[in-house]
Amino acid sequence: MISKLEVCIDSISGLEACIKGKADRIELCSSLECGGLTPSDELMKLASEANIPSRVMIRPKKGSFVYSPEDLNQMFDDIDKARSYNLDGVVFGATLLNGELDQVFLDELMSHSYGFKKTLHRAVDTIPNTIEAVEVAINLGFDTILSSGGFQTAVEGLAVLKVMKKRASGRIEIMPGSGINLQNIGEILSDCDFAWLHSSCSILRQGNKITDTQTMKDIKNAINL
Repeated sequence: MISKLEVCIDSISGLEACIKGKADRIELCSSLECGGLTPSDELMKLASEANIPSRVMIRPKKGSFVYSPEDLNQMFDDIDKARSYNLDGVVFGATLLNGELDQVFLDELMSHSYGFKKTLHRAVDTIPNTIEAVEVAINLGFDTILSSGGFQTAVEGLAVLKVMKKRASGRIEIMPGSGINLQNIGEILSDCDFAWLHSSCSILRQGNKITDTQTMKDIKNAINL
């Protein structure tokens, strides 16, 4: 099975690296150091001009995934912006104060995201039972779940991710993400074929993490051996 690579970026240089490295899909963000927030209009516009499908992170603030009615309106506006640039999809998640997924809030976002492909992001990794998110996401209408299996990294949560994929049974994509790099990609794919993998493809340069074209090419080669 040939896997595809989604690359998360938060800058124009990251977008350029994705074009050169031939990413299969881009997750557009700002502030990756905070786990990713809604990207700038400029980045959405430039991504719309690239010949790569892009999904837009819809997350108006850092911290928890518990949102207010004001946050919902902001997220509606951000979804509308993504639609105005004719981008491929959106990425969001929301939880209740008790830690469970906020299905009512998510249903509102799903309804407003008509015409988009939709990823449920790593809010699923903060809930008590990540595996249960599979049925919730399917019932809401998501086509993809981005998850580390409830752990800090996808390698640590690999056993859970495999169970999630089995539970999904082809009804939704389970896309491992968090800490995926050239050194551990083989372990992740060793006995479980995931159709999509998510990585920042970054390297440390002068104290800053940057998206690296060669790293992207190397990871794409490794997952398709």
